Amino acid sequence: MTELNPQLNTLPRGVLNKIHLIGIGGVAMTALAGLLIEAGYSVTGSDAGLYPPTSEIIKELGVAAGIGYGPETLPLDCDLVVIGNVVTSSFPVLARLKELGKPYLSLPQTLKALFLNHTRNLVVAGCHGKTTTTALAVKIWETAGLKPGFLIGGASLDFKWSWRQSQGEYFIIEGDEYDSAFFNKVPKFLHYNPWTVILTSLEFDHADIYPDLAAVTAAFSEFVALIPPEGRLLAWGDDPLVRRVAVSVRAPVEFYGQNPDNDWRMTSFRSVGWGSNFELTGPKGVYTRLFLPRPGVYNVLNAVAAVAAFLGSGGDGRVLAPALAGFRGVRRRQELLGVFGGVDLIDDFAHHPTAVAATLTGLRRVYGHRRLLAAFEPRSNTSRRAVFQQDYARSLALADAVFLRRTSDPDKAPVGDWLDIDRLAGEIGAEIFEDGASLGEALVEEARAGDVVVVMSNGDFEGLTDFLKKNLNKSG
Repeated sequence: MTELNPQLNTLPRGVLNKIHLIGIGGVAMTALAGLLIEAGYSVTGSDAGLYPPTSEIIKELGVAAGIGYGPETLPLDCDLVVIGNVVTSSFPVLARLKELGKPYLSLPQTLKALFLNHTRNLVVAGCHGKTTTTALAVKIWETAGLKPGFLIGGASLDFKWSWRQSQGEYFIIEGDEYDSAFFNKVPKFLHYNPWTVILTSLEFDHADIYPDLAAVTAAFSEFVALIPPEGRLLAWGDDPLVRRVAVSVRAPVEFYGQNPDNDWRMTSFRSVGWGSNFELTGPKGVYTRLFLPRPGVYNVLNAVAAVAAFLGSGGDGRVLAPALAGFRGVRRRQELLGVFGGVDLIDDFAHHPTAVAATLTGLRRVYGHRRLLAAFEPRSNTSRRAVFQQDYARSLALADAVFLRRTSDPDKAPVGDWLDIDRLAGEIGAEIFEDGASLGEALVEEARAGDVVVVMSNGDFEGLTDFLKKNLNKSG
């Protein structure tokens, strides 16, 4: 196959018109399709299967999307093929791609070539909090009237779509450390031409591609070294590892957090219902008092990072209070779906043990002594592995009762390195279920008015939240 020459960053429209996306059903690939259509390109795609919500978005965009990865799914008249990281070198469609000699790129390479070469890019990176922090930054820039381009790795509740072309100077993008593609085995964020970077956290994750914490750290060090001297790094200063990575930066560095040695500090935190009051203390002292309608210290720290990035870019601080107060959040990030049968139902993307602990701690602040029931599905490549066995026990123990779905496809992790779900259940007194349906039935039977149920998975948990919406009302 012939990869597009990286020098061809701005192809004339007459040369590049029709773009085909292999693996279009992924969240980021669907967003790329939307960006391309906004930019005037004709887009087609294919995937093994298309499911809501991305299937609905693809339909609304008017994209013709084939099912499967056979040779027939590749249009003969496409000018460029974008290959998602779900694709492996054995996919049949790639033989057809080679035969036709079509140029191809990974998703992040395409973003760089077509959208990120002429803007000042704010890249939000880190092992946790990327999506919410990106959405917060977009909300602030938008409230200031700056019309940034953006790509958020989740469905922002403040905008119809999770993407937009830049209508000004800035592009705000979530920087993922995961691989770009099978032929482009580098972290996605290395392609994003960072001007300003927010680094929210750093710890071991993605055990399927990183052998250890040192490898993760090296990837982030390589990334922040890309910031030009005229740019800026905002880094979570309460973590010594994050501070160590910041040493490799050529640009000015500012730290944020709670400790007094940070340049930007959250102080006077106080939970107020589903929100948080706090003071922001900057390099020149107390800056302002703000309200964020999201619970938990970690959400406020995400807001502090976004605020510091905005002010550092010369933004007008008068927009901060209305921007944060009007922030509606991101779907599946501590999303309160409603009250059903007297039970508060929350959907959350948490799957790493640190995220699970943060979610449960934040909800405990909101709900106090109300009974907290957690449904957890170890679905991600990392969560299927034994590396976080003890960490999951500690984090899930923060709930009053835990309902575990038995690991699906455990053989996606190496033999001998599987999460021991039976041991985990025994340690925390949890129940184990073979599928989402039986787990949902047990939850409905157990829950009573006044309880709080949080569903945690990086997938759809076999439609568990929809089942609970329908059936908790019946039980209540």
